[in-house]
Order: sequence, then C-alpha cells, then structure tokens
Amino acid sequence: MALKRIQKELTDLARDPPAQCSAGPVGDDVFHWQATIMGPVAFTTRIYHPNINSNGSICLDILRSQWSPALTISKDDPLVPEIARIYKTDTEKYNRMAKEWTEKYAML
Repeated sequence: MALKRIQKELTDLARDPPAQCSAGPVGDDVFHWQATIMGPVAFTTRIYHPNINSNGSICLDILRSQWSPALTISKDDPLVPEIARIYKTDTEKYNRMAKEWTEKYAML
C-alpha cells in the first residue's frame, strides 16, 4: 500500500510541481527522497525544537554560512535555550514533549 501511495505522490509532483521546491526519489529507491526548498523558510506549524522559535523562524546561521550535512541539534548556541536545556539534561522528557507537540499541533 505504501508503494502505491508514494507512486501517486510522485505522479502528482510531476504533473503539478509546487513552486519554489523540488522533490523526488534518489536513484531508483522510491523510499529515499531528496528535496530542495527555496527560502526564506519558516515553520507554520508549531514545533518543539531548540533551533526553531515560536514564530517558526529557524536559527539562521545553520541555513547560511554554518550549514553542513553533519549538523545536529545545536545544544550550545540554541535559539530556544529552555528547550535545549531539556534536550541536554532529560532526553526522555524532550522526546515526550516533541511527541506531544506533534500530536497537538501537527496531526489532524
């Protein structure tokens, strides 16, 4: 069933590509996709993350001069210090809160 849905999404993207972004499978693996989104980028759904604030703004240095494919969550210079503190000191609580926010704000 998942493969059928993915193939439908790929067909829809090819037929009516969205503006300012592209996405598609990497090689022949339809379960591994790569996407590009042209900026500026902001989250419209609330997200529980140390580098994304309540306005949906992303810690900009990671999108400009500091970007690297090896990036992880910035715990030492976060945009939201309280969330970073929880991430550093209580990973279980951080994961629980992130899950709660996902369920509350991102799921229909």
